Amino acid sequence: MNANANQPSMDLSNADNYINRELSLLQFNLRVLEQAMDERHPLMERLNFLLIFSSNMDEFFEIRVAGLRNQMETGTGTPGPDGMLPQEVLAEISRITHEAVQRQYHILQGIILPALAEEGVHFLRREDWNTAQAEWVKKYFRDQVYPVLTPIALDPAHPFPRLVNKSLNFIVPLDGKDAFGRSTGLAIVPAPRSLPRLIRLPDEVCENGDDNFIFLSSMIHAHVSDLFPGMKATGCYQFRVTRNADLEVDEDVEDLASALKGELLSRRYGDEVRLEVADNCPQHLIDYLLEQFELGQVDAYKANGPVNLARMFTSVNRPRLHYPPFTPRVPAPVRKYESIFDAIDQGDILLHHPFESFSPVVNLLAEAARDPKVLAIKQTLYRTGTNSEILDHLETAARNGKEVIAVVELRARFDEESNIEGARRLQEAGAIVVYGVVGYKTHSKMLLVLRRDGDGMKRYAHLGTGNYHTKTTKFYTDYGLLTAEPGICQDVHKIFQELTGMGKAARLKQLKHAPFTLHPSLMEWIEFETEQARAGKPARIIAKFNSLTEEHIMQALYQASQAGVEIDLIVRGICCLRPGIPGLSENIRVRSIIGRFLEHTRIYHFHHAGEDLVYCASADWMDRNLFNRVETCFPVNDPKLKKQILEEGLLFYLRDNTQAWILNADGIYRRAEPAAGEEPFLAQQALLEALSNG
Repeated sequence: MNANANQPSMDLSNADNYINRELSLLQFNLRVLEQAMDERHPLMERLNFLLIFSSNMDEFFEIRVAGLRNQMETGTGTPGPDGMLPQEVLAEISRITHEAVQRQYHILQGIILPALAEEGVHFLRREDWNTAQAEWVKKYFRDQVYPVLTPIALDPAHPFPRLVNKSLNFIVPLDGKDAFGRSTGLAIVPAPRSLPRLIRLPDEVCENGDDNFIFLSSMIHAHVSDLFPGMKATGCYQFRVTRNADLEVDEDVEDLASALKGELLSRRYGDEVRLEVADNCPQHLIDYLLEQFELGQVDAYKANGPVNLARMFTSVNRPRLHYPPFTPRVPAPVRKYESIFDAIDQGDILLHHPFESFSPVVNLLAEAARDPKVLAIKQTLYRTGTNSEILDHLETAARNGKEVIAVVELRARFDEESNIEGARRLQEAGAIVVYGVVGYKTHSKMLLVLRRDGDGMKRYAHLGTGNYHTKTTKFYTDYGLLTAEPGICQDVHKIFQELTGMGKAARLKQLKHAPFTLHPSLMEWIEFETEQARAGKPARIIAKFNSLTEEHIMQALYQASQAGVEIDLIVRGICCLRPGIPGLSENIRVRSIIGRFLEHTRIYHFHHAGEDLVYCASADWMDRNLFNRVETCFPVNDPKLKKQILEEGLLFYLRDNTQAWILNADGIYRRAEPAAGEEPFLAQQALLEALSNG
């Protein structure tokens, strides 16, 4: 029997055993920021990581910080397992993020931009413009920028304007009087979102033949006095405000789509949570802005550069500055058969994106849309994008007389508008569109095709860990399973009946689904490994997902560790569990992989007395996924495919000694490094070499 089995249990509810959820998410964003310093990434990709950090932090403030502020102001916040109160979390967030923003701009100005300049990619300041460039900027400003700018003087008749969430604005102190004799001293200049934030200079005004870019903010700064004839702008300082962007929709409304449309406008004008302002802005103007937004000094973040870095994404035709391109592989069974249905008939097909192509899924829909044998198509749609091949094929199928049922989740955060538009398109084509179940987001990824087969019917299914979004499949890692296995397809059919009809929870044979059987099954599987370890038998858990916050699962994992179960968790983002605590979690190891692709696969593996259970799922181990969403968890039964997932989906990532970050018991992540004499191993690179066509 394992030596740990007879040790007394520690208090599993002790707050010291858990990491705060928001601070763990913030740690993930810091790991993204550190990629900008990793010279293994090409230079433009390092810049992109810097910008991704900005985008992630925007959402962090819009949702997480806004939620904490609301809890603190309303007194509704209750401590999580870590025991921290909202005000304590906010104070720690403020400390960490102020340091991170300073580091971000240091990396940008002191490292990335100088290195890009050496490579012939220049982001020119105003003082760097030559005469020809200054003349070109003047003309561009006059023709393209000036006509769409609307300066707003601040006086009793023009109160401080209501500014759109995350919009670029300028505060401008003025000298002199205008045509009406007014001398207000201040104006606000919003930069229209229709204007690009980065403009490439034409080659004819550049002497070096390089790529030369100018910021819109520099153009406006250089010519801001042109907006106020007869007056002089004595300064021009960029700023933007971040607002609460979480939507609150009454679930009792008669028309969810119409109610959601109304809420989308309010997202642009929610309560203020952060002010970003140029670091050369005088303090009295910063104080003025903070007063207008009802924010404190700790809410001001000074930027040594553009305040809207997330809109700085660009590309240059310099291959060595970007990742080398690759062509996702199409699995052999799909290449072998002209019909995707014939390919699936030969056995289950596993797709590992982005290393393997998403085209078989798109082709399944395309073929089903025009195949006279196909009678019905059912699909869940969480995120699809605006210009979606998936929607195109569903529309075609509906117009061709197929029964098309689309379960569209309108409340997919920041995709609400495109999902509403997608639902409209499908309805106009004749599809049946439902919005899932009130109070539960439909997050499962399922596609079901009903097709004539001789005198009977046959079902074909696709189940995935990621969204039906053809763009994200190129840079998110996910698994998808194409199958005609009757038991799995029957379960998928039953879940669709749950979503579109009413009745008791479906009794499924192979799939586990939230909010019904998934959490109890996870607890049961963990408990089985725990009992095996207590009996002195081999016990092992390896799981990969995006986040771990659910308290009962964490407690079960602690108990399993105490019993001697060897546990490896590959958690991209939030992890509230503390590994490596003696007597509690010394058998638990947690790592996070940050690299070229966004890790998104959810895989659960349990040794299970040698059965090696392997499941893929749409769900993370979070409260919201397990109790407040419709999620699917599907088994991989084919021995060959199961072995492939174990090797490529899990063990490769446990071998990674380069892009992995190891979580310590103190809640801090350290970068993994090859041991002495050990070769570097990058899981994503190994998968690119093994699965793609180079």
